[in-house]
Amino acid sequence: MKILIISPTQSGIGGIAQHVSGLSNFLQKNGHYVEIISSENTFTIPIKGLKNPSFMLSSFFKTRFKKGNDLVHAHNILAALAMKNVSGKKVLTIHGVFSRQVSELHGKTTGTISEKYEKDALKWADAITVVSNEAYEHYSKLGYDVKQVPNAIDIESLPKGEDRRHEKQIIFAGRLSREKGIDNLIEIAKNLPNDIHLIILGSGPEEEKIKELAESKNNVHFLGFQPKEKTIPLIRGSDILIQPSLAEGISSTLLEAMACGTVVVASDVGGNSEIIENDKTGFLLNPKNPEEFVSKIISIVSDKENSRLIVSAAKNVVQRYDWNHVGKLYLNIYESLLS
Repeated sequence: MKILIISPTQSGIGGIAQHVSGLSNFLQKNGHYVEIISSENTFTIPIKGLKNPSFMLSSFFKTRFKKGNDLVHAHNILAALAMKNVSGKKVLTIHGVFSRQVSELHGKTTGTISEKYEKDALKWADAITVVSNEAYEHYSKLGYDVKQVPNAIDIESLPKGEDRRHEKQIIFAGRLSREKGIDNLIEIAKNLPNDIHLIILGSGPEEEKIKELAESKNNVHFLGFQPKEKTIPLIRGSDILIQPSLAEGISSTLLEAMACGTVVVASDVGGNSEIIENDKTGFLLNPKNPEEFVSKIISIVSDKENSRLIVSAAKNVVQRYDWNHVGKLYLNIYESLLS
């Protein structure tokens, strides 16, 4: 098959980027031709509030020159306009509940506008997939025929090695944006005991806040964006990965932490509750209660035996989110559209 993937991003540690990268690698390993249009190879305006609209327009014009595709796979509602513009059967994957996320981040008025665009975008697709059960229930109730295909990771290809820099080490790895709970992360960091060190990896619009935090706290270490070759050993070398997000689909970072044997402490939102069984394969907490995160972190760092049980159970669960399994679900959808 000749497959064109359209995505706002294809590199970095964000969930959509990792999903697109993993899917592309799986398809190419199985003999399919893949081309990707993303913000990395398409003109965008690198200013907050303009990057996504500029990607929508530039990718729309770029697809006018893409011919002969068997299938076009758009990731995120933002990519749907370009998907509409190109020949081939069309698959739209939604990472989360789009209009709800926009309302959370940008207010009700912007959310209402995005909801109208979302309704049009869903009509342009021949098949719609979602990564979480929350999104599946939302769009199914609206009357759409959706299929659930979760995020996935390539467990065997995860970089080896362990990078532990502190006796008690926890880590956050992700986009530094409001929906990732950066304000919660800052409050957690301010209340950590001095002997628990927090490593923060990532980049994004809230980066200046994190830089200021790291300058004011000796036990907070901001390393900026890091490639996977460095990120995974740091996750593996940490006692805990924290993710105090306000919204999530199926987080690739959580799956990677589980595969690495690192205890996960995350917000009880979105797809997190699909991946993690609270107190058995990780911990799910109220995102609006940073004090609860701090208390749980202190407890986990002090109880190594319970951590070993959590890690063992999590490693068993994460096997079902490997690309060798999830990639075949996409191929089934592709083949059904083309048959």
